[in-house]
Amino acid sequence: MQIAILRRSVRSAVLAMSVAALAGCSMFSSPNPRYDPAPLTEYAAGISANVAWTVSLGSGGGYGFAPALVGDAVYAATPNGRVSKIDLASGRAQWQSGTDLKLSAGVGSDGQTTAVAASDGTVIAFDDQGAEKWRAKATSAVNVPPAVGGGVVVVRSSDYRIQAFDASTGELRWNLQRPGPALALKTNMQMLIVDGMLLSGLPNGRLMAIDARNGNVQWEGTVSVSQGATDLERISDVVGTPQLQGPLLCGVSYQGRMVCFDISQGGRPLWEQNFSSNSGMATDSQQAYAANQRGVVYAYGLTDGHEAWKQDALANRRLSSPAVVPQAVALGDFEGYVHFLSRTDGQLLGRVHVGGGAIVSPLVATNRGVLVQTGSGNLVLVGVN
Repeated sequence: MQIAILRRSVRSAVLAMSVAALAGCSMFSSPNPRYDPAPLTEYAAGISANVAWTVSLGSGGGYGFAPALVGDAVYAATPNGRVSKIDLASGRAQWQSGTDLKLSAGVGSDGQTTAVAASDGTVIAFDDQGAEKWRAKATSAVNVPPAVGGGVVVVRSSDYRIQAFDASTGELRWNLQRPGPALALKTNMQMLIVDGMLLSGLPNGRLMAIDARNGNVQWEGTVSVSQGATDLERISDVVGTPQLQGPLLCGVSYQGRMVCFDISQGGRPLWEQNFSSNSGMATDSQQAYAANQRGVVYAYGLTDGHEAWKQDALANRRLSSPAVVPQAVALGDFEGYVHFLSRTDGQLLGRVHVGGGAIVSPLVATNRGVLVQTGSGNLVLVGVN
């Protein structure tokens, strides 16, 4: 059994890298100018965006790394094993800790327990003074940031297994596995714990709500169904972070759809749009926002799914998942720029360069602006006025 899992994991990893390589070739190396990144253009600035502070977290970055905001504290980690708590207002480090392992995902935090995962599947938890609390072992590699809340630390491993560990002791609380496809994307994915319920998208195109206390599945919904003759054509991962707005739970998939479910009506689909995203979506009380795999940004009405606007000025710029602030929708790109679009009509309002190479970690909206974790291991707060 372990050999079968290992073979499957290795095959998935190799094929996922092939997908990334193919995407890179089509987007940046093709002789067809259709796939060239759109050049940066001049426009009348509608907002003022600037770097409020920058702090070095460590070195490196990647899809498994995203800052976690809890109140006025930001928790973040880097692949070289550094874990930090940063004051949102000033950028001052409140504590920094290190591990003896190379990390593959982080962080998850509820302000009391902060968790990361190492390349060998080791899950490491810290208290809120930065002292290590415990270590546990997932069944395989973890490339999705842990979710922490309700007394548990939850991880999703590469063998399509979701496991919950006691936040105080590290003892395994429950274990859940779903069948998975031959191929899975290596991209930004995150789980949420809201009111004791774990929300998670899966590589099989489904969105799940799980009781975080005991692992009982409360609901499953289909975002997309695999289609096509080859493993590449059948990739249909739910990507990014599940979006919860009042009674609506929304998700988006690669080569699939964007769907909003009404959980007050038993989780029935309220609306859907054919869509393909490799980075995820964001919502506010009025609209849902996402960039498709070619970097065209769309906004859809949250209650009925009508197309409110689309913006193609950032096409092929390998956009990150969006973040919504009062003034705009923010997206990062492959050159380290953060772009701000009008929530009303999608017009470009501003941009700022934060450096550090391609922005692949999801942007995080705060009441002071947008948090950006760069590929070079920096955490940046971009203020918006």
